[in-house]
Amino acid sequence: MKIRPLNDRVLVQRLEQEAKSRGGIIIPDSAKEKPVEGKIIAAGPGKLNEKGVRVALELKVGDRVLFSKYGGTDIKLDGEDYLIMREDDILGVIE
Repeated sequence: MKIRPLNDRVLVQRLEQEAKSRGGIIIPDSAKEKPVEGKIIAAGPGKLNEKGVRVALELKVGDRVLFSKYGGTDIKLDGEDYLIMREDDILGVIE
């Protein structure tokens, strides 16, 4: 199944965190928090401004991004978990 986000929305796939802490302690699944880092899988064409002109997104497919722990809407496509969120909900791009 393919999905194309509308306007200023992006489709993000969460990147899994490591199962070990820096000290070497293995973290069980029940204690893990939701990752706040992801990869842009698809992006919409951009938002319309007040004059009706489309403003392109700053984000592009393949960007690694940081987002709020509770931001976006969780969806499931072909057995994979994704988030759909507005570009404004993205906190930053990891370079």
